[in-house]
Amino acid sequence: MIVDKIKKREATAKNKKVEIDIPIGKWLKCDCCKEILYKETVQQHNNICPNCGNYFRMHIGRRIELIIDEGTYQRFDLKVETTNPLELEDYPKKLKSLREKTGLEEAVSCGTGKIKGEDVVIGIMDSGFLMGSMGMVVGEKITYAIEQAIKLRVPLILFSVSGGARMQEGIVSLMQMAKTTSALTKLDEAGLLYISVLTDPTYGGVTASFASLGDIILAEPKARIGFAGKRVIEQTIGEELPEGFQTAEFLLEHGFIDKIVERNELKNTIYELIQFHKGGKK
Repeated sequence: MIVDKIKKREATAKNKKVEIDIPIGKWLKCDCCKEILYKETVQQHNNICPNCGNYFRMHIGRRIELIIDEGTYQRFDLKVETTNPLELEDYPKKLKSLREKTGLEEAVSCGTGKIKGEDVVIGIMDSGFLMGSMGMVVGEKITYAIEQAIKLRVPLILFSVSGGARMQEGIVSLMQMAKTTSALTKLDEAGLLYISVLTDPTYGGVTASFASLGDIILAEPKARIGFAGKRVIEQTIGEELPEGFQTAEFLLEHGFIDKIVERNELKNTIYELIQFHKGGKK
C-alpha cells in the first residue's frame, strides 16, 4: 500500500506542467535560416538577420531613422479620411484595429527631410498596414508628395512595399495608378529627380504605376517584385517559371532595375545619386 502511494506521487510530479516564462513579442523566427532571434538584436542590425543576412520588413519609423537625418523629418499634415466606397461592414473595423496595432494612420507616410544635408521629399510604405495596399488615401498622399517635390524643387524618394491595389476600395483603388502616374509626368517635365526604392514585396498596381517610373530604380537584395504572383502566372500560362523569377537579382539581370543596394548602404547611395544629378545640371 505504501509503495503504491509513493508511485502515485512520483507520477503526479512527472506529469506536472512546467511554466516557462518567455515574454510575448520579444522573439521572432527567421524564414531563411529558421533561427529564433531576439527582436531587439534584429532591430539593432537594421532588421537584418545577424545569423544569415536575411532581410525583415521595416516599420515606417525605423526606415525614416535609417534614411533621413535625425530630427529633420516633417510629415505632411494631409487631412484625408479613408472612405468605404463598397460599404463593406468589416472594412472600417479592420482599419481601426490596424491603426491601434501599428500606430499608423495609413499604409504610407510622406514628408520632407534631409539626407546628409540634402533636402528631399520622401514617401515610405509599410507592409504592416493591409500589406501596404494602395487605396484612395495612399494614392492621394503619394500624389501630394510628388506635387510638393515640384513646388519645393527637390528630389523625390519613394520606398515601395505593397501587395497592390486595395481590393476593399474597388475601382477607386485602381484610379490611383493613373493619378500617381500623371503626377510623376509633371515631375519629369520639371526636370526633378525621382528615385524609386523597391523592397520586399512590391506587387500589383503599385509596381504597375509609380514604383516602376523612377529615373533610377533601386531594390533591396532578394526583394520580390512583379505584378501578379508566380503561382498565378504559372496557372495562367501553363508553364513553369525560371528559378528566382521576380526577385531583385533576376530583374537586375533583365534590365528592370538599375542597382541592388544593401540596406546599410541605401542612405549613402541615394545621397551620391542626388549629388550626381545636381552635378549633371551644372
